[in-house]
Amino acid sequence: MNRASKYNGFNLIELMIVVAIVGILASIGYPLYKDQVDRTRRTDGKTKLLEVLEAQERFYSANNTYITTLTGLGYAVATVPSDEGFYGITAAQCAGPIALTQCISLSATPTAGGPQTADGCGTLSIDSRGNKAETGTLTLAQCW
Repeated sequence: MNRASKYNGFNLIELMIVVAIVGILASIGYPLYKDQVDRTRRTDGKTKLLEVLEAQERFYSANNTYITTLTGLGYAVATVPSDEGFYGITAAQCAGPIALTQCISLSATPTAGGPQTADGCGTLSIDSRGNKAETGTLTLAQCW
């Protein structure tokens, strides 16, 4: 007599277990991946902030004052785009009764419609005194 050969394959339960495991791994992995991508993009803005702040300090050394028009530092536009284009850098006088000869504040604002508009840090800022700030829902330590 012929014996029925054993079926060598996956049954539905085994397949559903694999799908469930892949789903669990994806639900854990994707948010971590997205967070890492956001932090990497934030670095683009912070790097450009520090580059413009360095240019401000060179200008201050020569003129004994800071300048709010970034075109005066040699940039082609008033809002300087970050290298990857995720942020736009602007300059303003520090808040409060502080003269422009003493302090300048730089801000990195996410580019409108760009991927960083949903980032929890919002606008990143630093001034010539080293004070850092952010306008989003995350803490300063998480953003800087």
